[in-house]
Amino acid sequence: MTHPDIHADRVLVLDFGSQYTQLIARRVREIGVYCEIFPWDEDPKRIGAFAPRGVILSGGPQSTVAGESPSIPEIVFALGVPILGICYGMQQLAKQLGGRTEVGVVREFGYARLIVSAASRLFDGLADGEHEGLPALDVWMSHGDRVIDPPPGFAVVAKTQDLPIAAIADERRAWYGVQFHPEVAHTRQGLAILRRFVLEICGLKPSWTAANIAEALIERLKAELAGEEVLLGLSGGVDSTVVAALLARAIGRRLHPVFVDTGLLRRGESAQVLALMREQLGLEVRCVDARERFFAALRGVSDPEEKRRIVGRLFIEVFEEESKKIKNLRYLAQGTIYPDVIESARARTGKAEVIKTHHNVGGLPERMNLKLVEPLRELFKDEVRKLGLALGLPKEIVFRHPFPGPGLAVRVLGEVRPEYVEILQAADAIFLEVLRRHGYYDRVAQAFAVFLPVRSVGVVGDCRAYEWVIALRAVETSDFMTARWAMLPPELLAEASRRIVNEVRGVSRVVYDISDKPPATIEWE
Repeated sequence: MTHPDIHADRVLVLDFGSQYTQLIARRVREIGVYCEIFPWDEDPKRIGAFAPRGVILSGGPQSTVAGESPSIPEIVFALGVPILGICYGMQQLAKQLGGRTEVGVVREFGYARLIVSAASRLFDGLADGEHEGLPALDVWMSHGDRVIDPPPGFAVVAKTQDLPIAAIADERRAWYGVQFHPEVAHTRQGLAILRRFVLEICGLKPSWTAANIAEALIERLKAELAGEEVLLGLSGGVDSTVVAALLARAIGRRLHPVFVDTGLLRRGESAQVLALMREQLGLEVRCVDARERFFAALRGVSDPEEKRRIVGRLFIEVFEEESKKIKNLRYLAQGTIYPDVIESARARTGKAEVIKTHHNVGGLPERMNLKLVEPLRELFKDEVRKLGLALGLPKEIVFRHPFPGPGLAVRVLGEVRPEYVEILQAADAIFLEVLRRHGYYDRVAQAFAVFLPVRSVGVVGDCRAYEWVIALRAVETSDFMTARWAMLPPELLAEASRRIVNEVRGVSRVVYDISDKPPATIEWE
């Protein structure tokens, strides 16, 4: 049987620092076409070797007017493929090709009405309404600079009330620029515009689907790991579970899953993970009870980065010990996904501040002298979930909320003690149960409880209590790079609070976190 080449048609997203860059790539993949993100100053040879059949230039925070601005590599023009510049990408496209830009007198941030003023393949037939007889689109703007003269060969094809040049097009070369963001949900026809560019203008086929990805990955793993033994660290999260399902199909009994019970998982999660692996995937999982070891190492430690390092180091030690029990072992599998790769690369090159250490992208293979297998390193989280469903994993596992690599060690603020974790597990279980009963678990992206190392005065059973505080957190987000706190119904929060105080011994007060990301992070530590 011949499987489709899921990488045959590909789009390059050139990153100029926009907060929406990953969202652009996700939208292209939703359309069914593979794409990758390269930084704007990537080695031109690598861009040429990637051989994209279309290029999208992202937005960015820089100005094309003030000082040295990031430029589009000449290789992009030399490729002779369609180009779509978004926001800063449009401005820089215009500037480098002979047009002019300036700092806008009126800056546009948020909703705008785009008026399509001339025919263009990019917009033909797309409209949310009309403006003086012309098609109009509801779009999302975010810019200060603007194009005041289009380059030679480009026509102005759209405007807004405050912006005479909001989109430009060179139909002969299939090069386009738009001042708005088609990748965000607020641009109602945004996905249709990107689909028009990718499928019709670039002429690409939508072969990037979960079913095709599953087939291709299994075939690749069969070839790459023929006759090899592979160690896999199971965390209970969706990423490592999907890796287990893929490797089970590809190499069967030569996969050696190791589940480390750190004592830092959600209530009942250890048993659930083991049951899934053994009963549904038919895998013999090696379960290592390391609870005392982890708690002993974390005793007296309050700094969150130090806690992350301790948990990571102990995982390495446990896997090193287990790897020595497997004959002829040469490979280690990890659940690294594409955002991990992007963010770690940015951190290494100094293009992004390290907010917190990532637990997947690191030196584990070097320590263990094993080759690394990362089947998911090309996939975004939503693609991993779709892949999990295509592999037949239960929906409740695939759509389980994200869980931090160090587990509850970073949801117990300050020192991690077994009694604190036990209180948090009980409170967290109640909160998630209440969310499910009210139908909100699948309506929020992530929800959890946090143990605060402060005592609060309360009255429990007619007696004065001086006990611990639990904070509840629930957020709505599509990409986890930004997030809004979820406006849960008061009656839901009241029920969760009442049950936690009544049922969890040692808690006298429950609070709800109403912080967005940014400025806060989703996790507290």
